[in-house]
Amino acid sequence: MRYISTRALPGAPTAGFSDILLEGLAADGGLYVPVEYPRVDASQLAEWRDVLAGDGYAALAHRVLSLFVDDIPSEDLLRACRRAYTAEKFGSPRIVTADRIGDGSLWIGHLSNGPTAAFKDMAMQLLGELFEYELDRRGQSLTILGATSGDTGSSAEYALRGCSRLSVYMLTPAGRMSPFQQAQMFGLADPNIHNIAIDGVFDDCQDIVKAVNRDAGFKERHRIGAVNSINWARIVAQVIYYVALWLRVTTDNGQRVSFAVPSGNFGNICAGHIAREMGLPIDALILATNENDVLHEFFSTGRYRVRASSEVAETSSPSMDISKASNFERFVFDLVGRDGGLVRRLFGEEITRSGGFDLSATPAFQSIATRYGFVSGSSTHADRVETIRGLHRDTGVLIDPHTADGVHVAHQWIGRVSAPIVVLETALPIKFAETISEAIGAPPPTPPRFAGIEDAPRRVVDLPNDADEVKAYIEQSEG
Repeated sequence: MRYISTRALPGAPTAGFSDILLEGLAADGGLYVPVEYPRVDASQLAEWRDVLAGDGYAALAHRVLSLFVDDIPSEDLLRACRRAYTAEKFGSPRIVTADRIGDGSLWIGHLSNGPTAAFKDMAMQLLGELFEYELDRRGQSLTILGATSGDTGSSAEYALRGCSRLSVYMLTPAGRMSPFQQAQMFGLADPNIHNIAIDGVFDDCQDIVKAVNRDAGFKERHRIGAVNSINWARIVAQVIYYVALWLRVTTDNGQRVSFAVPSGNFGNICAGHIAREMGLPIDALILATNENDVLHEFFSTGRYRVRASSEVAETSSPSMDISKASNFERFVFDLVGRDGGLVRRLFGEEITRSGGFDLSATPAFQSIATRYGFVSGSSTHADRVETIRGLHRDTGVLIDPHTADGVHVAHQWIGRVSAPIVVLETALPIKFAETISEAIGAPPPTPPRFAGIEDAPRRVVDLPNDADEVKAYIEQSEG
C-alpha cells in the first residue's frame, strides 16, 4: 500500500505507511491518502464478523489495518492493536458497542468509554502505540504539534504521556473549551506534555500547526509530527469502528446501514467515507453540524465558504466550533477525480482569493448523495437541549451535546435513508455538565475515575495567535 498527497501532481513520488505516520502533513501542504482504496466483499465481511465475535476488537483492528499497512510486520501490528484496545482502557472487552434507542430506527454507537471519555481515544490509543513502535524501530524521537477544539488534545496527551521519544505541544483556543476539557489537559504534570492556549479560535490553532509544518527547516530540525486527523493513521484507525458498529447492528452481510456523524473537522465522517469506498454496506453518511455550518452549507449548496475567526460562533457543542475542516480536502480529492492540481488550486488560490470555492455546477457534486451517500443537517443550542431532555425523559439515555446534534439531524432523515441509523457518540455527558444541567435540571454523573479532576493544578502557557511565537516556545522548551 502506497500513499500520495491530495495536492500531488502527476508523477509525484509515493510513500509508505510508516513514513507518513511520522510525517503527518505532506510537504506540499496536502494530506496523505492511499493511491487506491482496498476493497472488501461479503465473504471478507463474514470472516470479520467471526473475528469480532471470537477474538475481539483488537483482532478486527488488525485485519482492517493490514489492508493499509504493509511495512510493519503483521505480528508487530497485532501486538500494537492488542496493547491499544484493552478492557482496562475501555471498560469492557467489547471496546465498541451499539444500543438501540427505544424501539425506533436509531442506534447509538458507543465510542467514548476510553481514558478521556471521548471518541478520539479510539484512534489515539492506537496512534500512540504505532508512534512508540516506529520510533523505537528507527531509534528516533518526535515532536508532536497538534491543535484541539476540545477532545483531540486530551486523547493525544493521555495516549502519549510519559513516552520518552515524544514531546507533545498542544494548541487550544483560549477559553473556548469546557471546564472539564481544560482540566483533563491542563492538569497533566508529565514533563513531555506542553499545553499552549492561543488567543483565537480552533481554526487559528490549526492554521499555526500548518504554518509550522510548512517551515521545512524547522520541521526537520525538530522532527515535527502530527496527531490531528491530518495524520492518516488517525483516519484509518477510525475506519475500524465503522466496521465494528456495522457488524454489531447487522446480521446479514449485505445489510445497508446509515451513520449520523457530528462533524466539525470532517475527520470522523471522512473515515466513514473511506469505509464506504472500501465496500462496507453504508447507505447514507448523515453529516451533522452545529451553528458553525460550513460543511452543511457545502453539502446543501456545493459552496465551501471559510468563515473568519470572528464569525466562528461559540456554542454548547464546542468541539465542532470550526470553519476550516482539514479533512474535507481528502473527500474533495476523491470528488474531483483525484486531481491533485485542482485540489491545490481550490484549497490554495481559491480560498486565498475569495474565501472558498463553488462546485455546485459540477456533475460530481450533483450526484454527491447517490455516489458518495452524503446528506447533512444542522442543529442549534435549543435543538441540543431539547434533544438531550427528550431522550433522557423518554428512554433514560443521557447524551452529550455533540451527540445530540447527531441525533437531532438523524431524526430529519428517518424514512429517507436506510435504517438502522447509527449515531456516533462523541463524548460522555460529564465533559459538558453545564449544558446537561440546563437540559435535565441536574448535573451528569461523574465516572469515578474523573472524581476531583477539575480541582487539580493547571499547567498551561498563554501565547498570541502567531506561529513564530509558537516556534520560539518550542525552541526554548527543547533546549
